[in-house]
Amino acid sequence: MLDYPWAGTLKRWHEEGLPENVAWDDYFGFDKRITVGCDITPRFETKILEETERYVIHTTNWGATLKSFKELDSTPEFLDFFISDPEHWEIAKSRMTPTDDRIDWAWLDKYYDKFRSAGEYMDLDFWFGFDVTHSWASGTENVLIGMYEDPEWIMDMFDHYLNVQLALFDKILAKGYKFDGIHWPDDMGYKNSTFFSLDMYREMLKPFHKKACDWAHERGMFVELHSCGYIEPFIPDLIEIGIDCLNPIEVKAGMDPVRIKKNYGDKLTLRGGINAVLWPDKEAIIAELDRLIPILKENSGYIFASDHSIPNSVSLENFTAISDRIHELGRY
Repeated sequence: MLDYPWAGTLKRWHEEGLPENVAWDDYFGFDKRITVGCDITPRFETKILEETERYVIHTTNWGATLKSFKELDSTPEFLDFFISDPEHWEIAKSRMTPTDDRIDWAWLDKYYDKFRSAGEYMDLDFWFGFDVTHSWASGTENVLIGMYEDPEWIMDMFDHYLNVQLALFDKILAKGYKFDGIHWPDDMGYKNSTFFSLDMYREMLKPFHKKACDWAHERGMFVELHSCGYIEPFIPDLIEIGIDCLNPIEVKAGMDPVRIKKNYGDKLTLRGGINAVLWPDKEAIIAELDRLIPILKENSGYIFASDHSIPNSVSLENFTAISDRIHELGRY
């Protein structure tokens, strides 16, 4: 069982009785994943341009301008992007170099042995691909249009992000640190459709996904891809390149966990597939767990999670019931 509550969800649970001095995953008996990342950004200057009681307009180290709202769990509004064309990309690219100061060595020195000796699952957090490029650095319209009109530019961004990432993680591994797996977010779909065609995926993005998978497998590490939205047409290709686990199996976007389990469950571990829209309704979500979990856990290859994360509409009472039921259903 591996999932993540929103900040507002945790605040609500504490107000409803969750002890402050106990980690939520320990309290409910969920698994942990200890993640190590590094900084691959162009390190542009971050500054506040405007601030009110409700929001802050600021620039990011990716060169984006955001309007971030102060309410918990709010979604920022992206206003502008520096990396909007190949010329600006070249400026950003020259600033993205795999130097040692992009790795948090102090954190590794302080915590690595503690988590390793405790037997925790530890993995490397990759940051590359379509999702990161369009959502944080260049903007959805710029990237999607670029994929049609200037594919070499977009592929160069995919390539450079990954190469810097691999160079930094190679530095970490060279110091003797070992990890169980890698994962990365690359949302390639929305409701009932992918962002781009299967042919475009195969030509422009799949080679970089495969490169990451090969790198991990050559070092004995497990590979998980997080991809929101409807991406079912891509699944055979994801299996082909070596994705070991797919998350979050977003039901509300059109993904059918039962069908995916039937078609690919012998080749792919699934994590997720439990519709987060139902979680505030105790009777509905318990019925959904009773329907899905026996099927998804058949012959192993399933890790319980929501089909994205745990929203703040879920009460402590409901999540306690969900957790209790999962512990019952998950037993072999």
